[in-house]
Amino acid sequence: MSTLVPAHISTASFSMRFPDETRQSASHSRMQERRNEKESRTLLRVHPGKPHRRFRGFVKGCLLKLTCCLERMCAMEWYIYAALGILSAVLSFLMDLTVSKLLTAHQWLYSQLEGNNLLQFFCWTLYPACLCAISASLCHNICPFSTGSGIPEVRTMLTGIQLPHYLSLTNMMAKFLGLICTLAAGSTIFLGKVGPFVHLCTMMASYLSKLCSLLQTTKKKADGDMLVVAAAVGVTSCFGAPISGVLFSMEVMSSHFAMRNYFPSFFSVACGALTFRLLSVLSGDEETLQVLFQTNFPTAFPFLPSEVLLFALLGNRLLCGAVSCLYLSLHRLMLQLISTNAGLINMLKTEKAVYSAVVAFFLASLTFPLFVGHHMASESTMKQLLSSLLEKAAWTSQSHNASWQLETHWGCSEHPVFLSLTVFLLMKLWMLALACTLPLPAGYFMPVFIYGAALGRLLAEGIIYISSHPQKLSSINPGGYALVGAAAFSGAVTHTLSPALLALELTGQLSHVVPALLATVLANGVARAGGRPSFYDAVSISKKLPHLPSLVMARPGLLSTQVGHLLGASKPVQLQKAAGPEEVRQVVNSSSETQIPVVDSHETPTLLGFVMRSQLLMFLRRCGNSQRVDGHLEKVCNIRPSSVVLCPQSTIQEVFSILSLAGDQIVFVTDRGRLLGRVTWSEMKRILEDLAKEI
Repeated sequence: MSTLVPAHISTASFSMRFPDETRQSASHSRMQERRNEKESRTLLRVHPGKPHRRFRGFVKGCLLKLTCCLERMCAMEWYIYAALGILSAVLSFLMDLTVSKLLTAHQWLYSQLEGNNLLQFFCWTLYPACLCAISASLCHNICPFSTGSGIPEVRTMLTGIQLPHYLSLTNMMAKFLGLICTLAAGSTIFLGKVGPFVHLCTMMASYLSKLCSLLQTTKKKADGDMLVVAAAVGVTSCFGAPISGVLFSMEVMSSHFAMRNYFPSFFSVACGALTFRLLSVLSGDEETLQVLFQTNFPTAFPFLPSEVLLFALLGNRLLCGAVSCLYLSLHRLMLQLISTNAGLINMLKTEKAVYSAVVAFFLASLTFPLFVGHHMASESTMKQLLSSLLEKAAWTSQSHNASWQLETHWGCSEHPVFLSLTVFLLMKLWMLALACTLPLPAGYFMPVFIYGAALGRLLAEGIIYISSHPQKLSSINPGGYALVGAAAFSGAVTHTLSPALLALELTGQLSHVVPALLATVLANGVARAGGRPSFYDAVSISKKLPHLPSLVMARPGLLSTQVGHLLGASKPVQLQKAAGPEEVRQVVNSSSETQIPVVDSHETPTLLGFVMRSQLLMFLRRCGNSQRVDGHLEKVCNIRPSSVVLCPQSTIQEVFSILSLAGDQIVFVTDRGRLLGRVTWSEMKRILEDLAKEI
């Protein structure tokens, strides 16, 4: 019979009897642990699927600690907003710097060939033709969705329609490289960068939003809200104009601008505008933080009271309003031509580079300085064109001694300068409409802005030139008319008022705020008359994008289309309040909706509310396989009242507006309380896509 020994006595006796064996066992254990640790390190290093696991873990730990430290000061999305503004400004500055170097090299090469007109002609024409061909080829081979402005597609995505290819990384690279080539072609092609840069900013915002969701424990900001902020940042990064950037995002990009995006938009554009202007100072282009186009208009007496009528005529049917209608009609005609002509359709599908090179060569031939380009200031860059048009001194004044650069750009002293302005306006009107058909990344806002400035300058110079009492008109400031004309014409083409504020932010001239706003409003009224679509609406219609505001322009009857006509003839899926497990199981198996409507009874389908699908599944699990019910549906499940109920006479635009704000919520349609059907956001998207295909 064995005796029990206490644990501490037994351990001590063993250690006293077998000290060598104990030490050998401990040493063996330590050696085994070291061997296992060494083998594990070796396995971690050579594992093909997860190399450097420890290093990745260290990096993740550091990022987690950094995230915690940053979130103690403010929420993570505010860092993303700041990063979006700063990165956009840096990207815009690098693009401008690259384009400036390319244009300088081309001008140097052209000047070296002076004396040989034939070589100068080929240098002038082949340079933009090659760049446009490269841009179109990049877009065609890398991502075919990167052509055009990008604003119509972004507007469509902001309404909830998913276009995943337009936010891809390959699209971003193709858009960026192609836009550099387009801008480097110069004022010969007469295209800008606002639209593509808004698209680039939305792509950056999409990836930054994903990064924010990874760093946060809970996602606090929707992707659509980040895209709205990115649209404002895109405009700001091009001009350094934060307030007009936010207003542009509200007018053009969003059919419903949520107030929760108001402060984030201003915060992000403030970061972008500050970075944009600081980079200009650090690069040596500017001495201090200032506006992009510095002007010196007189502030004590900016304009005569009688000149208000001239500003009104500038925006009304005399110039900007009428010419904007002509330009929009010509633009729609060009879009219709390339979408209906079989030869052009085939060429734009297979030979985009060839088409771009031919059109660019043709436009460059017309702007050759020794040809018609002599009267079009073709040797000026787009920035130089706008700067010269905003000069306050009258070019036709005898007391004004024009500089050599001005005489070179806008003709010589033998001919009145307004004659060159007339040739510029007549040629650029149809040349710009033709350039809009090029299948490459390009912006169209800055060209129409400069065109409007030329219209305003022409009016002022013409009045001074034909006046019989020039001493009474000595106070007329042609630069102010150019400023007002730029705002009015660009606002009329885009159907917006934000260009009025943009013109003031670009020049820093608040003295002309009333004339600019007055002319822009009048020009908008003329351009919108008769339901005429804007520039971006025409592009959306041509591309058959499911954007309801654009579709209404093409089919005005959509405004009066009732939602009752869009409901199917089949009976909607519904549950009565006294439904048992068998009926609930049948509805759950036949429908995948998350919200199931509940009616009083099938005979009198008065809508009571809806029940969530998750509650119905819990109801079935509670009942089990035995058809025993503890209570009816209304006693077991929570029937929620419907927050939005429409009648059959509600229009499709009203339903679209409600669903845009409600998101994934289902809108029920009732007639005097009787359930007729329901409309979901997915069904609304399908309806819009079908309507777009029918145009």
